[in-house]
Amino acid sequence: MNRPLPIFRLAQKALQQGPRLLGRLPQAWRVYRKARWQGVMWELRRRTRGANDYANWVQTHDTLTEEQRAAIVKRIGAMASLPRFSVLMPTYNPDPAWLRAAIESVRAQLYPHWELCIADDASPSQEVRDILRQYAESDARIKVVFRPKNGHISEASNSALDIAGAPWLALMDHDDLLAEHALFWMADCIASHPDARLIYSDEDKVDEKGLRSDPYFKPDWNIDLFRSQNMFSHLGVLATDLVRAVGGFRKGMEGSQDWDLVLRCVERIAPQQVQHVPRVLYHWRIHAESTARSMSAKPYAAVAGEKALADHFERTGVHATAEYIGFGYRVHYALPANPPLVSLIIPTRNALGLVRQCVDSIVRKTIYPHYEIIIVDNASDDPATLAYFESLASKPNIRILRDEREFNYSALNNSAVEVARGELVALVNNDIEVMTPEWLSEMVSLALQPGVGAVGARLWYPGMTLQHGGVVLGIGGIAVHANKGLPRGLNGYAGRAALIQSFSAVTAACLVVRKALYQQVGGLDEDRLAVAFNDVDFCLRLLEAGYRNVWTPYAELLHHESATRGDDVAPEKRERFLKESAYMAQRWHGQLQHDPAYNPNLTTALEDFSYAWPPRVAPV
Repeated sequence: MNRPLPIFRLAQKALQQGPRLLGRLPQAWRVYRKARWQGVMWELRRRTRGANDYANWVQTHDTLTEEQRAAIVKRIGAMASLPRFSVLMPTYNPDPAWLRAAIESVRAQLYPHWELCIADDASPSQEVRDILRQYAESDARIKVVFRPKNGHISEASNSALDIAGAPWLALMDHDDLLAEHALFWMADCIASHPDARLIYSDEDKVDEKGLRSDPYFKPDWNIDLFRSQNMFSHLGVLATDLVRAVGGFRKGMEGSQDWDLVLRCVERIAPQQVQHVPRVLYHWRIHAESTARSMSAKPYAAVAGEKALADHFERTGVHATAEYIGFGYRVHYALPANPPLVSLIIPTRNALGLVRQCVDSIVRKTIYPHYEIIIVDNASDDPATLAYFESLASKPNIRILRDEREFNYSALNNSAVEVARGELVALVNNDIEVMTPEWLSEMVSLALQPGVGAVGARLWYPGMTLQHGGVVLGIGGIAVHANKGLPRGLNGYAGRAALIQSFSAVTAACLVVRKALYQQVGGLDEDRLAVAFNDVDFCLRLLEAGYRNVWTPYAELLHHESATRGDDVAPEKRERFLKESAYMAQRWHGQLQHDPAYNPNLTTALEDFSYAWPPRVAPV
């Protein structure tokens, strides 16, 4: 049966936007194949919203005025130290116009303390070689080495590295562009963080006509997302001595050589030595041979990425494998030979239909071999529900814990954790229903990794739109779920609704954590956060204790959200919610102002990673 209403709405949008949408028809078709009309409408709403007009955003917020240029030059003059950069540019037969543009974007830097180290990898084009000679002869800051034999990009990059004389390296492709203030902001970051060893910025893409699009506003350093995609490049700046210490670029890693290099570097430094500059400082050229358009342009790059990750895990002693999934990589972390016991804690009051559905789906679908279920019965009085609990009590791995106190989600879970026998505990709402059999195996494999605190799952509404894709701080005042409402089949902004990554917090509707860590940070706050935000507060205390919280899209469950509790609309519930909100705002003010898993160029008004107007970055 045809669906005329979505088609009518689509036609309306197309007429309103006109030619702007014509170039997106192939993309719209790809979205339709993955997520049908629901996905097309989601993307249309997001992309045609005024706040997501990137050309306007660039003009308004990312185009330097003469006053700003003067301010940057003044700040450079006042710098106590002036770090020097060697921009490494391997070249091989680029479009001459793009090569000139790339070189001129370096020469146009407002920050003057740089050198450009070009290694030409035996380009057949005489025009290219002539251009490089002309630049080397006319500008003493430009060094060029002509390799006699083609060795591919890793060897060419190492040739550029050999002639680098500055303490910092900036990696650049031969057809891309640097923003004119790129090296200034990198120098400013070095001045602000003298212990930094690796620095990266946000980026966007530029087409053959010079039009910018598709910005990637990245989170701060996020090792789990970095293992899912190369979020470091571009613009990546690395300490020269660190790069040389790890052996430079590895031959055989072509297509993912930069990613492999950074993986080897991060193994030798502390996480806080990787810094992020939340500004678009690099413009990645889109053309047929560039991975800026599609990884299919360089299929060998995907294979090299898998090897880079596999070698990284071997060097670091992590039992894991990686596979390319088309828009990033999936890491499979191995479980120990004897998987530890996990205690699944399910608070409920009556709600027979929901809790039976929850328990039945766990028992029927879960392939993880070693778990117990603790149902926290919060004063149920429905005879059918009580009879069901009595029938479960005879099961060897199911316990019923009666708790007749007034509803306090935090207290119910805390009391259950105390009697849990598992090495890990899983907080599970009674309105959860298992979708993927490996959900618990996936979450436990992550929770057992060194440095990991809480692990969250990908939760779907029954209508198959996203309910939980991680928690973002600051939106809506306190926190919201990232990409909420995203139709199933779409990957979200920069793939972040479909890749393993760290978030500041994850929901306790389905959360796995080691019992020792739960107790170490004091569990859920039952005194000040009885119902709302207790999971966010718990996760932030884990962060405060030095752990990171991880979200995985490979543990999938349905969430019939708050079906038994209802909305907080009653006066007493509203009062409690406002009180809990006020506590969160006071306790975590700094974190709510800047979520390291988000970006100040993204909005705090919506959950869909739209652009911020204005950005929350410091002025020049």
